[in-house]
Order: sequence, then C-alpha cells, then structure tokens
Amino acid sequence: MKEAQMTIPHLFRCPISLDLFSDPVTLSTGQTYDRSSIERWFAFGNLTCPVTMQKLHDPSLVPNHNLRHLIEQWRQMGHHFHPEYSTTIDPLLYLKRNLESPHSTLQDKLQTLEKIRVLMDETPSKTPFLLQIGFLPLLSQLLFGKLDPQFSGKYADFEEKLLSCILKLIPFGEFQCLNMLKEESKLESFLVLFENGSGMMKQNLCRFVGAISSSPETRELCAMIGRNHRFLQGIDHLIQQNFETSEAGIEAISALCCFESNRESLVREGLINGLITYILNTETKERSSAGTAMTTLEQLVGSERSGIEALIKDPRGVKAVVKMVFRVSDHGGSESALNSLIMVCYESLEAREKAIGAGVLTQLLLLLQSQCSCRIKSKARTLLKLLRSKWDEEQ
Repeated sequence: MKEAQMTIPHLFRCPISLDLFSDPVTLSTGQTYDRSSIERWFAFGNLTCPVTMQKLHDPSLVPNHNLRHLIEQWRQMGHHFHPEYSTTIDPLLYLKRNLESPHSTLQDKLQTLEKIRVLMDETPSKTPFLLQIGFLPLLSQLLFGKLDPQFSGKYADFEEKLLSCILKLIPFGEFQCLNMLKEESKLESFLVLFENGSGMMKQNLCRFVGAISSSPETRELCAMIGRNHRFLQGIDHLIQQNFETSEAGIEAISALCCFESNRESLVREGLINGLITYILNTETKERSSAGTAMTTLEQLVGSERSGIEALIKDPRGVKAVVKMVFRVSDHGGSESALNSLIMVCYESLEAREKAIGAGVLTQLLLLLQSQCSCRIKSKARTLLKLLRSKWDEEQ
C-alpha cells in the first residue's frame, strides 16, 4: 500500500505541504518543516516562521535527525507503531501546543513546564520523545526570545523552569539549535538573564555554558561567550562574592578555558584573581572544586605571558598555588600547582621569594613523603631543584 494511502501521524506531516517529511529541518522557533517547503517559503520573500509568524532574525535550518530516525522506524514497522506510541506522544504534543499558543496564559505555561519537569524526572524514557518533537529549540526560543522588561515574579519563575528543562534535555539532544544565541538579540537576552536573574538562574546559566562546551557544534558559540566582557565580569563577581554559587562559576570558567582562543580574554578580564580568591576560600570547606580551579589556573598561566604576570602581581597569587601543592584530604590539583610554580618560579625572582615565604619547601617535603603518584613526586623534585639552582645563581 502506498504511503499516501496510509494514516500519517500528525507529527510526521510538514505544516506547509501536509505531506510526509522527506528532509525535516527545524527553525530557531522550534518548528519543523520539510526542507523543500520552507526553502520555497523563503524564496517567495517570507522571513517569518509559517506556523508562529515570528520574524526570523536567524533563518538557518537545523536537520531534525531525531524526527527523521523516528519516521524511518515507522516505515520499517509497516507504517505502524506500538500501541503505546500514541498514548505517549499525543500528551507531549498537547504540552508543546500549550507552550506555543499565544492564547496560553503565563500560569498555563508554568503548569505545563512543571508537568514536563516531572515527566523527565519520573519517566526519563520519555525524554527522547520530547527531543523528537522539537522541545529543545522551542524551550530555547522561549527562554532567549524577547524578555519581559520587569523580569520578576511569575515571569522569573517561568524563565528558571525553562532553563531547568533545557539542562535536562541537552545531554540527549542535538546542540546545533542552541546556536541561536549567536544572534545578537538572543545573546543580549542571555546576558540580561545572567546579570539580573536569581542565584539559581546564574548557576544554571553557568552549567549551560559548561554543557555546550562539550559539543563541536557549539564551539563557535562558546568562543563568542568566552570573549564577552559582561559575562566574564559577571562570573568573576559570582566567584568573588558568593561561595555558595561559585562552584558553577568555576565550572563555566573551566569549560571556556578549554578553548585556547578564550584564554587571553579570561586573563584580561581578571579571572585569574577570581580563581585565586576561590582557592583561598576553600581552605575551610570540606568539598569544593579547588582542583578544577587549580587546573584552570595552570592553563591560563601556561598559555599567556600576561597570565604569569597576573599571578605574580596578585599578592595572594603564589600563596594560593603553594596551598594547593599538598592537601591532606586529596592530591587534586597538586600536579597543576607544581606545573604553575615551575613556570612562574623559573621566570621570576619575586615569585621564588613568595613561594619560599609561603612555605613551599615544607609542602614539597610533605608531598614527597605522601602516597601520591611517581609523576607528581618527580615534578616536586624538579621544583626543588629549580628553587635551589636559582638560589645558588643569586648568591
């Protein structure tokens, strides 16, 4: 029997042609169309999304591989799905329509997002279906689209719930739709949310940056965020002012530092000082990301001459690194601390004097007597030899 004679699920029909998708692509609005149909729409001079009628500042088309795969499964199964499919997908489509509808109130949308959150928490097996029907681009469009200028009350709660759902979907999804943030207006929305949102919003946006840094599809976006003065200053403030929220800030800096092109900006915007503050503040904390902060600090010191200068210039800098050489609880960060000290002590007499004054010799001896790896002990001996040889040269 021909496909034309089959009952094609609503999800598999292009909203323009009403035919079965052959090459489904998704717009920044979260709506999916057949490529030939939407390209024809654009060719006629239309710069809007046909379903939502939103103006498209970014007309890029993202292949919807999840939907294509689902259609292929449907074909292989003789144009039928398991009976449970309809009972699963139909309620999800209803939730999606509630979020898309201009007639839904803010309270309606809040309730819808809460249902989605509960669904992902209690039945994670349904999460792939959310991706297949385009929830990730839709939620992202709702979050980073036009913001309410008041940004308070229920609206702020709505934004926080959107971001929470996005973070749950990202590990399962395709990252390309998140490149909508390269659009100036949406990046501005991202920054406004970060600057004016609650502590939880700030933390989750930092986690968002950490999540997208793992995909090559959003590499350019991460580089863009990593050069943004406002975001970097916001992270620095987050780390310097509030230890409770600084863990997520460290995660974001570490993620951005993975891109070598970002490191100059991170040093220039003073993030070395933020990392130093964080490391020193962890002294009384049982659990922290001090090891991650130290590894990130090593990357910044090792990639830029200005990084070495910034570490030495901060009166607390060398002391913070020495503190990380030996930690009773664990050796996390020890190797990065040793590498950083080797670099700065080789370059600077001032750094050597500060390191010795901060007790580095005692730290090194303790480390050599510990159960750390042979590689770490070898680097500890290298630093001891460096300090001794430089001392002999200066006599």
